[in-house]
Amino acid sequence: MPVPDFDDVLDAARRIAPHVHRTPVMTSTEFDRRVGASLFFKCENLQKVGAFKARGACNAIFGLDDAIAARGVAAHSSGNHAAAVAYAAARRGVPATLVIPRNAPAAKLAAVRAYGGEIIECEPTLAAREARLAEFVAASGADLVHPYNDARVIAGQATCALELLDEVPDLDAILTPVGGGGLISGTCLSVAARAPATRVIGAEPAGADDACRSRAAGRLLPAENPQTVADGLRSSLGELTWHFVSRDVDEILLAGDDEILDAMYLTWQRMKILIEPSAAVPLAVLLAQREKFAGQRIGVILSGGNVDLKNCPGCRG
Repeated sequence: MPVPDFDDVLDAARRIAPHVHRTPVMTSTEFDRRVGASLFFKCENLQKVGAFKARGACNAIFGLDDAIAARGVAAHSSGNHAAAVAYAAARRGVPATLVIPRNAPAAKLAAVRAYGGEIIECEPTLAAREARLAEFVAASGADLVHPYNDARVIAGQATCALELLDEVPDLDAILTPVGGGGLISGTCLSVAARAPATRVIGAEPAGADDACRSRAAGRLLPAENPQTVADGLRSSLGELTWHFVSRDVDEILLAGDDEILDAMYLTWQRMKILIEPSAAVPLAVLLAQREKFAGQRIGVILSGGNVDLKNCPGCRG
């Protein structure tokens, strides 16, 4: 499996520029006070499709030659990657088919359909996703765009940290959520090239802690029945993302669901921006372990903002 390098990141940045937003970096005096650090929030909740996933999907799909693209693209996803693939395919003018677990949030399913994606539902397990997707790809010849274990996707996700580092120099650390590992792997690529002194720290739900357990064991361990409100982070690392997480990530820190929901609601309340539970995990870690970050300059990637407001565990006083 090819490992992307920084040239791939620069190529991705040029390729996707017409199709994605250069998202803003925001600050908050209130969160700086609470953490005791200077925080810089990269707002991928304001990205196309409401999540950073648009970057990787656009890079993968716009990098296809015409003959392959004409056969269509396919992916499995709990929601945000599915919407991103549907969006990028619509921009390219090719069909997209998405395998999505039955329990995916309604808002994310609606987004996929709005972009013209065809949905195949499956049971909410990784094995079921992969099996159903493999069946469809074998029958259709569609190009498989993996949500994270794909060099093209990782290079696209890396453009997020690249933009952050270009705008905010001299960061002591960048925190990203960790699910399948595409975002943090891309972050490692950009940090190594542009700011090698900056630490890369993963933030993971305590109920879906395969990255943390894998690093402790020194080998790739799959998720075991992940249970977390951060639905976008229930995926396990893949072999390609494990390459970066095992080698280049400085630390993986955990947050419980109550901490995640508190951080999400506090962001709504104080910053007036909508983020989803997965995006709140890095902030939850910062608030719970502030002693690790006191006096530092910290980049925080807010990975997405797709929330089903009609059925939202964070909608509370």
